[in-house]
Amino acid sequence: MSRIQQAFQEKKAFIPFITCGDPDLETTEKLVYAMEEAGAALIELGIPFSDPTAEGPVIQEASLRALTGGVTTDKIFDMVKRIRQKTQIPLVFMTYANVVFSRGIGHFARQAAEAGIDGLILPDVPFEEKEEFDGPCREYGLDFISLIAPTSHERIRMIAEKASGFVYCVSSLGVTGTRSSITTDTGAMVRVVKETKNIPCAVGFGISTPEQASKIGATADGVIVGSAIVKLCGQYGRECVPHVAEYVKKMAAALEKQEQPSPDRSKCVN
Repeated sequence: MSRIQQAFQEKKAFIPFITCGDPDLETTEKLVYAMEEAGAALIELGIPFSDPTAEGPVIQEASLRALTGGVTTDKIFDMVKRIRQKTQIPLVFMTYANVVFSRGIGHFARQAAEAGIDGLILPDVPFEEKEEFDGPCREYGLDFISLIAPTSHERIRMIAEKASGFVYCVSSLGVTGTRSSITTDTGAMVRVVKETKNIPCAVGFGISTPEQASKIGATADGVIVGSAIVKLCGQYGRECVPHVAEYVKKMAAALEKQEQPSPDRSKCVN
């Protein structure tokens, strides 16, 4: 069983996203350990990119801060190798196609796998162009994570059939960022995926509160949160670790409540 599969075993997975190098790679490394201890099941590590088209202002600004601070993909690979000496928590890179292209897809996949990465998410690669990346990822034992948007409709089954690792269900149209409410019927998206393939489904984009996580977690296998965490990193800088850890703890606890069996009301008496 892969590390990604283990993340979804017998529990709802809380999946935080952070931008590598914001505020610096030393803090990023500390965040990984702290978030795991606080209850994270899997962590998305964002490789900063100059034009992150799927991201809202919060993560765009984090990428800019990281790049301005001198973060490179090579330095991120080295950080992951250090992390792997201390923890086996599942780690997934999230970045953009140009970052991978610039190194050569096969070379990037090999380096990521050797560093200890478990999967790759590229939000700007449509399903129809997936194979160019999926093949090299499979060769080196990486899961190329598929995204399903609210507008996917009849394509959901097609995407789900070829998915690996887990399916990333996008809860909101547009770019990443916190939302006051999630109006998409993510439960319906998850049901279609599950009817097609037995694979975990995690929902992201716009989720920021324990209440939202609990609601989404009622039907999904996991919840992904990025902007709310990255905002804390931007707000507190190198002092962000305890603040992020406390946030992750609350979100993971909200999902744990979904795992408790509801009482058998047929046995209740007045």
